[in-house]
Amino acid sequence: MSIRAVKKMSRSVETMEGAGVHLRRGFGFGDPREVDPFLLFDDFRNDVPAAYEAGFPWHPHRGIETITYVLAGEVEHADSLGNRGTIGAGAVQWMTAGSGIVHHEMPKGDAVGRMHGFQLWGNLPSSLKMTAPRYQEIAGAGIPEVQDDDGTRVKVICGEFWGQKGPVDGVAAEPMYLDVTVPAGKLKRLPVETTRHAFAYVFDGAGKFSNASEPQAVKTESVVDAGNHSLLLFDRGNEVEVRAGEEGIRFLLVSGKPLGEPVAWRGPIVMNTQEELRQAFAELQNGSFLKPRG
Repeated sequence: MSIRAVKKMSRSVETMEGAGVHLRRGFGFGDPREVDPFLLFDDFRNDVPAAYEAGFPWHPHRGIETITYVLAGEVEHADSLGNRGTIGAGAVQWMTAGSGIVHHEMPKGDAVGRMHGFQLWGNLPSSLKMTAPRYQEIAGAGIPEVQDDDGTRVKVICGEFWGQKGPVDGVAAEPMYLDVTVPAGKLKRLPVETTRHAFAYVFDGAGKFSNASEPQAVKTESVVDAGNHSLLLFDRGNEVEVRAGEEGIRFLLVSGKPLGEPVAWRGPIVMNTQEELRQAFAELQNGSFLKPRG
């Protein structure tokens, strides 16, 4: 086995989006090649309703998929196709914007005002940029969880892991999206296909991720300490290795097959060429952005 070394570690950065939602951005709006097929990752977490309740008013998307995973509170949403609903705690919404959609998302806190969720943008290949929009919405009860003998728990949102298949399917980059909890002091190796780009985002507890091409996590010089808000981009290999700290660790582990295509990106629209971008924004102006459903 080959352990994936940590290529880069950073902390998510405080920023503001929508109509004034305070959140932390792990990556986005930079060079997308190192995280291909992903584009942007946000952690929206707050206990103060004024920091998130203004939400994300009506805005367009084309050429991407948006993945919203909610841990506390809920997100109300509606779109130009007439869809309307609520993403509750523990649930995931996987929206394929495809040829174009206009929607809004309004976070709501739980009974004590807590709101916590993540949004990930996945790119679409050129062949699917103009596909028909669609949703996959899965309640928390529909997301399988597997547990190892040492108490490690993994919620499988998308992809296949430890013999369990996640409920989200038909996604172009065949991503794996896992919510991993490792108990205090435990050393865990998690398989990730070698051909994939992979990242982890720590949102609870802390731990040490191996930073060596061979399993050497017992050596201090070959580990990277990661705590809350840490984003880790991994090099090539077929396993991620982590030893949980004294309070355990919980993190997202996400991987996907790189598309290797040119990216033309402005705001909520991601295409392959600047001409395609110009056309998309021209269609927004002239009212032809939304395509008829076949």
